[in-house]
Amino acid sequence: MNETDTQNNQRSYVVHGGNRLSGEICVPGAKNAATKQLVATLLADSPVILHNVPDIGDVHVTLEMLKDLGAHVTYNQGTVTVDARDLKTSKVEEAVHRKNRIPILLFGPLLHRFGKATIPALGGCKIGARPVGFHVEALRKMGAEIESEGGSYVARAKELKGAVIDLPFPSVGATENIMLAAVKAKGTTVIKNAAIEPEIMDLAVLLQAMGAIINMDVNRTWVIEGVESLHGAEHRIIPDRMVAASFLIAGALTRGNVFVRDAVQTDLLSFLNVLRRVGVPFQILKDGIRVLGEEIKGPLKPIALETDVHPGFMTDWQQPFVMLLTQADGVSIVHETVYEDRFGYTDALVKMGAKIQLHRECLGSKPCRYVDHDYKHSAVIVGPTPLKGADIEIPDLRAGFSYIIAALIAKGSTRLIGVEQIERGYEDIIGKLKALGADIQVS
Repeated sequence: MNETDTQNNQRSYVVHGGNRLSGEICVPGAKNAATKQLVATLLADSPVILHNVPDIGDVHVTLEMLKDLGAHVTYNQGTVTVDARDLKTSKVEEAVHRKNRIPILLFGPLLHRFGKATIPALGGCKIGARPVGFHVEALRKMGAEIESEGGSYVARAKELKGAVIDLPFPSVGATENIMLAAVKAKGTTVIKNAAIEPEIMDLAVLLQAMGAIINMDVNRTWVIEGVESLHGAEHRIIPDRMVAASFLIAGALTRGNVFVRDAVQTDLLSFLNVLRRVGVPFQILKDGIRVLGEEIKGPLKPIALETDVHPGFMTDWQQPFVMLLTQADGVSIVHETVYEDRFGYTDALVKMGAKIQLHRECLGSKPCRYVDHDYKHSAVIVGPTPLKGADIEIPDLRAGFSYIIAALIAKGSTRLIGVEQIERGYEDIIGKLKALGADIQVS
C-alpha cells in the first residue's frame, strides 16, 4: 500500500475557512493529569474514584492498560472508578506502548506490588527524544535493578528505598515517576530540580488524599516520606490548561467572541501575559475566561518568546501560538527550550502560506541545553500572511489543533489527515468547534 492509499484510508477532518467562532465551550479535565492519576490508582488497597476525566484517546488507552494488568475499571460520564486489588501481572503488553508514553510511569506501582515490572519503550507524540535515562537512573538510586531486554525495560526490586535525587532537567515525567515510586518506598525521598507543573501538583493532591506524606519545598524540591500502604480516595481532576489556551487562540484568530468555561487564570498566567502583549483582549471572569477577538484594534504585535518549564511559557502552548504569530505584523521569534524537535509541524503551515524559518542557534535571551547540538529549535515568523487550504497530515497532538486553527482562517478548504492524533487529547473536538460556528466535518 502506498502513501496515498494509506492517507485515503485514514479518518480526516475537512475544514472550510472563514467563519468567526462565537459562543461557549467547557474545558474538560486535563489529559496530563488524568492519565497519571489513573496510574496512581494502582497504588491503593481500595477503590479510587476520579471525576472530570476527559473522554479522549489517551485516557482510553490508559484504561485499557489498567484492565490488562487486572484492575477493575468503570467509566461513566467523566467519572472513573479503579479497583486495583486484584492485579494479575507485572508486564505491560507491547501493543499498548505504541499509543502513548504512560507505561513508563508504572515502574513504582508494579515494583511495590510484584517486585518486578516489564515496561515497553515510550510511545506518544514524535516531538523529540524522551529523557528515559532520568527515570531509570532515579529508580536505580531507589534500589531497582533495571535492564533493557528486547525493546522493554525489566525492573526488579525487593524493596524501594528513599533517596536524594537531583534531576539534570526538571522533567515532568521523571518527577511523576519518582513520586509514584517514593510514596510507598522505605524512608524519605527528596527530588531536587523537580517539575512543579499544575498537573504534578494535582497528582500530589490525589496521593495525599490516598494517605501519602508529600510536600513541595523551596527551590523546585519535593520531599516524600514513604508510607506502608495507600487507600482509596475521591478526587476531581483540574481543567486542561492546554485545551483552554487552544480555544482562546482560535477565538482570537477568527476575530470571534469565545467564553472558555472553567479556564483557570492561575494555570494560564504566563500564557495570558503573552496573549496580551500580542494585542489580544480578554476578560477574566469568576467561572472562566472570555477572549474578545472581535475587539482587536489594528494588527497583532510581533514578539520574542521562549518556552520553559512551569511557571514559564508551556511548551505545549508553542504550536498554537506560532500559528497566532503568523498573523502578527512583523517579525516574531520563538525559542523552544524544552524539546529539541518540536518545529517539524511548521512545514505544513509554510505549505498553507506562512513564512517561517527554522534555525539551530538559540534565538532567545539565554543559551539553552541545545546550544551545542544540531537541532533546529528556534523559529523566525514573518507576518501577517494569508493562508490557503491544503491537504495536511497531522504529526502530533498539539500540531493537530494548530492546523485546525490555520484551517479556520484559511481561504478555501483544508483536509486534515490522521485526526486520531488530535482526539488523543481533545474531547469532542468536532462538537465543540461546530457549537462555536466552525464549518468542519469528518470524512
